[in-house]
Amino acid sequence: MEHTIKWPNIAAIIGGSAIIAFGMNYFNLANGLAEGGITGLALLLKYVLGWNPAWMNLLLNIPLVLIGWKLLGRISFIYTVVGMLAVSMFLWLFERFSMPLPDPLLASLYAGAIVGLGFGIVFRFEGMTEGTDIIARLLLKHYGIGIAKTIFAIDCIVLLLSLIYLDLTRAMYTLVAIVVGAKVIDFVLEGASGARAAFIVTAKPIQIGNEIMMELQRGITFLEGRGGYTGKHSEVIYCIVSRKEIIKLKKLVHRVDPAAFVSFSDVREVVGNGFAKHDQ
Repeated sequence: MEHTIKWPNIAAIIGGSAIIAFGMNYFNLANGLAEGGITGLALLLKYVLGWNPAWMNLLLNIPLVLIGWKLLGRISFIYTVVGMLAVSMFLWLFERFSMPLPDPLLASLYAGAIVGLGFGIVFRFEGMTEGTDIIARLLLKHYGIGIAKTIFAIDCIVLLLSLIYLDLTRAMYTLVAIVVGAKVIDFVLEGASGARAAFIVTAKPIQIGNEIMMELQRGITFLEGRGGYTGKHSEVIYCIVSRKEIIKLKKLVHRVDPAAFVSFSDVREVVGNGFAKHDQ
């Protein structure tokens, strides 16, 4: 069953789009930096031909957004149209805002952080702002490829095209902005609710399991394990904890069984009690 429109998502998408457009004008255009994706092409046309990036961003995105309507459904299409229109509108509204900086490295760091923050907010609330976002969402949906990785690859292609206008030094600073932006997107999408999977091999699984459930209020699962060297069967505790709970878990395990073996691994997404809610 398709989701209904969530108005807080609409508001967040518009807010994120405003941040994207502000960063583009205030740092990218003001310091001669390019950008990735369709927006990057719009900036390139601004540099080379002097065409308005707000209008070009809108016109270049229309074909891909129509593809997105066929592939992603009505709600995603509406969110995408809102994001696309909002970015173009704010590019126009903020075109007088600029901050040329004497240090191009500092400008690229600011550009990457601000624009990445805007994209991260839009993505976190199920939105998209341009055709490359649609491609990224589709690859995530069907192949599990991270959004930031896809956007980074497309951005690099657009950056190569930007060498028509940019010198190699400016292109490198643009690449720095793109890398920083990708990291910020990942942080916004996963950092606040990031989690770790913990595997605990111990001679006291019941005691440690009870402590985790009482002290950390986290569920646990006992897995059957067998030592590769000793051949002895044992129970392995598996649980998911937030990043801020990792230290607490280490101390808890060490307190109960100093000889326990604990390993952590990254978890891309957690849905369920104590973490993100299931989609309705």
